[in-house]
Amino acid sequence: MTPEEEKRFDVLYERHVRALKLHGYAERTIDSYARAVRRLSERFDCVPEGLSVEQLEEHFSKLVDSHSWATVKVDRNGLQFFWEHVLCRDWSWVEIIKPPKVRTLPDILTVPEIERLIGSARKLRYRVFVLTTYSMGLRLSETLSLTVADIDRARGQVHIRRGKGHKDRFVPLPDLTYQGLRALWARHRNPRLLFPAASGSLETVRQATQHMDPGGAQKAVRLMLADCGIKKRSPSTRCATALPPICTSKGSAFGTFRHCSVTAAPRRPHSTPS
Repeated sequence: MTPEEEKRFDVLYERHVRALKLHGYAERTIDSYARAVRRLSERFDCVPEGLSVEQLEEHFSKLVDSHSWATVKVDRNGLQFFWEHVLCRDWSWVEIIKPPKVRTLPDILTVPEIERLIGSARKLRYRVFVLTTYSMGLRLSETLSLTVADIDRARGQVHIRRGKGHKDRFVPLPDLTYQGLRALWARHRNPRLLFPAASGSLETVRQATQHMDPGGAQKAVRLMLADCGIKKRSPSTRCATALPPICTSKGSAFGTFRHCSVTAAPRRPHSTPS
């Protein structure tokens, strides 16, 4: 792009991000929709407003070959928003791409596999991260966003704030998970975050205002899966089911996890039992 085109793109891009925020989209959705515009611009090295229908067809054709249908669908929605709310043009080429409706089932890890996964963590923060995610059936972002104020020990529950769809909910707090979170907090003692960004000295972690990087957490889980020899898809983004009660045996920094109940809990808990 020429310097003039780069300036024009920057103006449109900032307008796009601002419009997404004003429409109340979640931060992750804003990042995904903004990435769709950047990807399109980088492919043709020009401002997207000047692209023809044929070029858009070419873009999506190559995108289908290199990315999943989920990514294709997100990019289509992001570009549709850009065309309608930034360029103020009709979305006349919606028929260019129509992702198929696919219903898939997540890979569910067994209790022994979860125990192996947790036990393979080399750092306490990742061990507690996996334990918290699975014992309470949380999403990746919900676990990392937990704060000290979200833990209600007296009622045995955790306040999950702004989950999917910007909805809050209460989730039962297993005793082992509480012990793990407390052990982790006792190390960094951050006044607000339970999973602060772990870069720098202990004092830097204690004063951190941002939580752990989601990408780093996902990478750590993938490495843990590889160490355990588990071939199922990484559970950090797909599998979010509550586990049966588990406890630790004595003899390690945070304990070796073993199964303490044969009662299955296949559903995600949504509220605190009465």
